[in-house]
Amino acid sequence: VQGKMAEGGAADLDTQRGEVAALLKTQLRKGDTWYLVDSHWFKQWKKYVGFDSWDKYQMGDQNVYPGPVDNSGLLTSDGDVLAIKEHLIDELDYILIPTEGWNKLVSWYPLMEGQEPISRKVVEQGMFVKHCKVEVYLTELKLCEDRNMDNVVTRRFSKADTIDTIEKEMRKLFSIPDEKETRLWNKYMSNTFEPLNKPDSTIQDAGLYQGQDKSIVKNSSYSLPSYHPYNSYECSEGRQSERAGLCGLSNLGNTCFMNSALQCLSNVPPLTEYFLKDKYNDELNEDNPLGMKGEIAKAYAEITKQSWSGKYSYVTPRPFKTQVGRFAPQFSGYQQQDSHELLAFLLDGLHEDLNRIRKKPYILLKDAEGRPDKVVAEEAWENHIKRNDSIIVDIFHGLFKSTLVCPVCAKVSVTFDPFCYLTLPLPMKKERTLEVYLVRLDPLARPTQYKLTVPKVGYISDLCTSLSTLSGVPAEKMIVTDIYNHRFHRIFATNENLSSIMERDDIYDTDHVVIPVHLREKYKQSGYNHTSTPLFGQPFLITVPRTLSEDKLYNMLLLHLWWVTRAHTCSTTVFRPLLIITNLTVCEQDFEKHESMEYKPQKKAFFKLKDCIELFTTKEKLGAEDPWYCPNCKEHQQATKKLDLWSLPPVLVVHLKRFSYSRYMRDKLDSLVDFPLRYEFLIDPNAGPCRYDLIAVSNHYGGMGGGHYTAYAKNKDDDKWYNFDDSSVSPANEDQIVSKAAYVLFYQRQDTVKGTGYFNLDREEEEEEEEEREEDGEEVEENREEKEERKSVASSQGASASVQSDEEDVNDNVTMKTK
Repeated sequence: VQGKMAEGGAADLDTQRGEVAALLKTQLRKGDTWYLVDSHWFKQWKKYVGFDSWDKYQMGDQNVYPGPVDNSGLLTSDGDVLAIKEHLIDELDYILIPTEGWNKLVSWYPLMEGQEPISRKVVEQGMFVKHCKVEVYLTELKLCEDRNMDNVVTRRFSKADTIDTIEKEMRKLFSIPDEKETRLWNKYMSNTFEPLNKPDSTIQDAGLYQGQDKSIVKNSSYSLPSYHPYNSYECSEGRQSERAGLCGLSNLGNTCFMNSALQCLSNVPPLTEYFLKDKYNDELNEDNPLGMKGEIAKAYAEITKQSWSGKYSYVTPRPFKTQVGRFAPQFSGYQQQDSHELLAFLLDGLHEDLNRIRKKPYILLKDAEGRPDKVVAEEAWENHIKRNDSIIVDIFHGLFKSTLVCPVCAKVSVTFDPFCYLTLPLPMKKERTLEVYLVRLDPLARPTQYKLTVPKVGYISDLCTSLSTLSGVPAEKMIVTDIYNHRFHRIFATNENLSSIMERDDIYDTDHVVIPVHLREKYKQSGYNHTSTPLFGQPFLITVPRTLSEDKLYNMLLLHLWWVTRAHTCSTTVFRPLLIITNLTVCEQDFEKHESMEYKPQKKAFFKLKDCIELFTTKEKLGAEDPWYCPNCKEHQQATKKLDLWSLPPVLVVHLKRFSYSRYMRDKLDSLVDFPLRYEFLIDPNAGPCRYDLIAVSNHYGGMGGGHYTAYAKNKDDDKWYNFDDSSVSPANEDQIVSKAAYVLFYQRQDTVKGTGYFNLDREEEEEEEEEREEDGEEVEENREEKEERKSVASSQGASASVQSDEEDVNDNVTMKTK
């Protein structure tokens, strides 16, 4: 069977389909170039060539000619430059095609005028498990000369580009001749600088991240202003830091997330004391099948000792990262990760490496069965520590109370579950705005643009209801469509999720069977196939009875095209049913703006930590995809669930859930959460509040999938706050601590600080000190007794001497008398 020919002299559709299908299976290879293609256009092309057809003889739909390759849906204007939009998702917003496939596509369908190809390099990631990835988002760097921040130029580079590539670009930008000596410096957020002295090192290997400043200095001295000793990158290891714990961690390449988590954990006093005093050696559990053979604990102990030795201004955590990469491949590479995920892995790894339980017993869990909460909670905790008993449990583990109620039989199930950290949702807006156009079936009615407020997690029916309130059109008479390239790209069902709809779409109201009508220019040259000519204007829907005659259909179409004939009265085009052909140039339909378009969303508010906790403990109904098995009903039910904080650990880790993920959307919530430096949790009103002090914060600056992590932490020795920014450490004020960047918070309970005797370590120290005092006391007592004895001897000697003297006096007297 001969393949059907494509338009414009392109390869036949069979060839196009086969060649592209084969090229899409191309393996990624480091250094290769791949191209982004807008998924809207690509889906239309697939429909045109019958790409997804199971029938190899089905050649597609020639009425949906895709036209030029159009990537406008991926692009946004960045000043005078077109850049790709943020947070695009592979296979949803774009598809990736190798160079050969791209060349074939643009030979068949030229690229839209005014657009440039979106090409990206394949980079290799991973330390132990290597894998290739197309680097869709380039790293944006700010470039300046001689630290002149008034003349900063932004450029994007691939992670595979070298430092030498950056230098050449900067020489060209700032007109620096080749013979002039230069040096590149990397500026950190805390105004410290790092020399980039390895020209062949890649951006990824050098650990450069989005938004960093790069300064090119062209003086012969290569000098930059001096900094405090423990802030200076060039301080060699071995140089004395002013205080223990004020030690930076060098960035090995996008490892700021790890550095941030380590600095926070390093400033948890009881944990650090445990490692500094080598207490971990006696509790290493190298045979635990759930552990890491003690390697994580030993690696963490080593870096803790280095940081608190007072010898180093910064240390390189490469051995620690190597061990983490061995046991958790997701952290083995040099791509940006999540500090909380690393923290969760580390706490779990340390717990299993230091678990005092060598053989975990089997525990048969019992239902509460109406017993008092206190009894059930104590039983749950005892069961927990029978299998899990470590310094991590001592410091970080608490108990949740979980209450489930069956909606059918009202069965109440109460359980108590241990936790290592709290993940708190942010009270975010549950609504979003959408701009839509309402196109009525009345051909004389102009389309109207509306701005609707709809649920973030809702359905198309919610959108129709919202529009019905503003327009007066019944919701059941509406059809929601997505229009792309002047054609109906998709018609949505009312039960579809709202997340599948774009920010702007078109709404049609109808209560009849509808037919989509597209407008296409008529090509004057005889014999030329009309499907290759471009579409124009706004497509529309018409309702037609099944018995409608051709003449009446023709008149209906003419009536709907009043806006075209009004704008182009000279037209003598003959129209045919369903396929509207005209020789007119592109003309967009005019529309009205509804008053709702003036609505401006309120600025993002700030929330209190208390609000997040209240949201966390709010009663909720389980989703249909996550039901609870009711032991009474013997069926899965959508029960109501409520979580409560039952007992809190000595150190409470609070994870603010800033990142949200879904199939269609990824987002970071940058709202300010106002968290206090001193906080009171009221768990049991009869017992009074639990008082906590903030001791550390992991910060994240920037957007999804990138950005930069730092940490604020309070030093346990001088009780002052410091900012830890990779290898840099600088003093911080209390008023800096609360910011939109706060991501993970560390609170220590006031009754567990050093000296309160809460921890075994504290008690051991107290016992040692008591023993020392007792020994000192014994010496003092011995000395006192010796002194008393000497004094007693002296006194007795004095007394006897006195008696003797008196006797002598008496004798003398006697003698004298006798004499």
